[in-house]
Amino acid sequence: MTEVIGKTHAMRAMFELRQRILQGKIAGGTRLLEVALAEELEISRTPIREAMSRLAEEGLLERGRSGGFIVRSFSFSDAVDAIELRGVLEGMAARLAAERGVEEKLMTEIRKTVAELDKCFTSEGEVEFEAYSRLNAQFHTQLAGLSGSKIIRQEVERATSLPFASPSAFLPDETDVVHFKRSLTLGQEQHRAIVEAIAANEGARVAALLQEHARAARQNLELAFLNEKNGAGEASIFALVRE
Repeated sequence: MTEVIGKTHAMRAMFELRQRILQGKIAGGTRLLEVALAEELEISRTPIREAMSRLAEEGLLERGRSGGFIVRSFSFSDAVDAIELRGVLEGMAARLAAERGVEEKLMTEIRKTVAELDKCFTSEGEVEFEAYSRLNAQFHTQLAGLSGSKIIRQEVERATSLPFASPSAFLPDETDVVHFKRSLTLGQEQHRAIVEAIAANEGARVAALLQEHARAARQNLELAFLNEKNGAGEASIFALVRE
């Protein structure tokens, strides 16, 4: 029970911090103080720490040299470019996997992840967002390794760490949950198609599927931008950057 409560607090902290960053309420270069945030949100430091780690994975924060986390500075075009780059690199990784062939063990593992992702969608039309986020990140990590190329895997990981390029960025808050349910359902359909295209050695098709998959992430970014712009007056998703 305690673990469930901790995860709930971490998700709430993550949504709150993400919203403040997107609205420009926390400027780029700001060092986030764990103790102060825990007191402000009235939760313990552990879920705050977990939330900041997740936002670092999304590219919104970076780890400071002396510890803690710092808000990254970026522009809308930076984020779009990062998402497009991830799509191209993942497409290359998948195309090479399809053309070179993949060990059966690795295909079994990624298919197992797809099957676990299916379980995140309930018969009532709900989505277990926390589980989906974790398994989605796992899917993309496995995908990057299917080509057998250490260089490509490292470059995919590098691109994934850029602002908003994480496959699990932009899980929903209460304002856009309907859109994200549709988005995740489509994403899961694409996951299945990607795996089967690799198994069928369809290199060109799987590369195109990955770029389409990344394009959905771009649409989520644009939706978040629009929501924050409409809901925050002059503040917007990239108010922290002046170009």
